[in-house]
Amino acid sequence: MDDAARLTWPGSLQAAAALQAELARAVVLAGNPCGARYIAALDASHPTRFSRQKGPSVAVAVLWDRQTGGVLEVAAAQMDAAELFPYIPGYLSFREAPLYLAALARLSRLPEVLLVDGQGIAHPRRLGIAAHLGVHLNLPALGVAKTLLWGRPEGVLPLEAGSAVRLLDGGAQIGWLFRSRTGVRPLVVSPGHRVGMEESLALVRLLMGKTRLPEPLRQAHLHAGLQRRQANVR
Repeated sequence: MDDAARLTWPGSLQAAAALQAELARAVVLAGNPCGARYIAALDASHPTRFSRQKGPSVAVAVLWDRQTGGVLEVAAAQMDAAELFPYIPGYLSFREAPLYLAALARLSRLPEVLLVDGQGIAHPRRLGIAAHLGVHLNLPALGVAKTLLWGRPEGVLPLEAGSAVRLLDGGAQIGWLFRSRTGVRPLVVSPGHRVGMEESLALVRLLMGKTRLPEPLRQAHLHAGLQRRQANVR
């Protein structure tokens, strides 16, 4: 991938919100990635003020091969957390996208789809991290988040594995609440770019393993934590 890919960061929250609104107008909510073979799963790990861990923020891109059902390669990038955009809910992409772009640039092949630990359009300005990256790179992208940022479920989500209800913002659907395992907390699935609403949920279902997270994202989560621990002891 092109190592020269960069994003220009705004100097204020007002400018950041305006940029999000502008990019959101470029989001395409159509496309079926279910036939894609190579998927890049993205996750990040940061030091927190409540943790004794120090060191850099780390992001990984796990290249997943759906034909073999396994990891082809893992690329990582790290930056000093103090150099990143501050953590502010609703503006996560400005903090994490530089890390993800650096990790993606180190993969040996261009993925067909981005699967991101975060929101797609289930976001107050319809531009979560998956949508931001998808538009910036013009790649199909979808978000799978562990917590709800925006919207309300259309109804009660059953406890059974595989259950899903639409996530709404007013009258518009912005994603799904998806119960991946019986009795566990649901995931928030939302398209980011060049992926349809139904197709986003269909792809996540295809990628499920034996745990709460889709298997490529589980691998990305494990590798991000490992990279952070290794960076912390250097």
